Amino acid sequence: MILGIFVIYPIVQSFIFSFQSVTIGGPAAWIGLDNYVTLVKDPQFWNALGVTLEFTVISVAVLIVVGFILALLLQGEGIVTRIVRSIFFFPTIVSLVSIGLVWKFLLDPSIGLVGGIFDLLGLPPVAWLTSTSLALPTVIFVSIWKNLGFAMILLLAGLKGVPQERYEAGRLDGAGTLQIIRYITPPGIRPTMLFATLILTIQSLQIFDLVYVMTGGGPLFKTDSLVNLVYRDGFVNYQTGYASAISFVLFLIIMLISALQLRFFRFNDVD
Repeated sequence: MILGIFVIYPIVQSFIFSFQSVTIGGPAAWIGLDNYVTLVKDPQFWNALGVTLEFTVISVAVLIVVGFILALLLQGEGIVTRIVRSIFFFPTIVSLVSIGLVWKFLLDPSIGLVGGIFDLLGLPPVAWLTSTSLALPTVIFVSIWKNLGFAMILLLAGLKGVPQERYEAGRLDGAGTLQIIRYITPPGIRPTMLFATLILTIQSLQIFDLVYVMTGGGPLFKTDSLVNLVYRDGFVNYQTGYASAISFVLFLIIMLISALQLRFFRFNDVD
């Protein structure tokens, strides 16, 4: 019942809206595929799609690689290791809005801490969030900083589940540390790697909070994500039908990318 009310019904209703010309509080008129035709011709949609995909590819790749390295380094159960793991994980439990506000203040070239450090070093101020070339990399960096602990904990749990017999067999066969990390560990944590990649990819494709708080999609739409575009068209411009069409296309993109990842990470008993 709850799943139907809060998940299935909104998806179906959004799909129906995508074939209508409808505004909030206004009458609806069936227009067929007009919203999708407009979407294909809309340069803002293609810009937002490119920004979203760039954000997703870079952030997920860095999170998986760096998270895997940190998980390898922090497998121990000593007090220092536990403290370091907690430090990395702490940003994960903080809301994206709070993270965005804090980093927006820190990166302010006039009053921010980072600007103050640059001033002490005699370096010119950097407009991290208003530069067309630096805004998106900055948002990506903050997203990675926020989710790195989450990726590390997931992959660490996977490492803990790899049978020690595999490592012992590898050492008996003369495998060194790098060979074990390359040929034994990744296949052993493939299900965990799949789960982490799927979750992080879906989160990245739906990025909104961080973009909205830090840049609002600017400068010049350089950080404008698909969900930010949906918000602007649906709740600012009141084009509910068109926003629904964008939402459904994003839904299909998420399904397609998830299916490709499931195919890429497929495994069987032979592994």
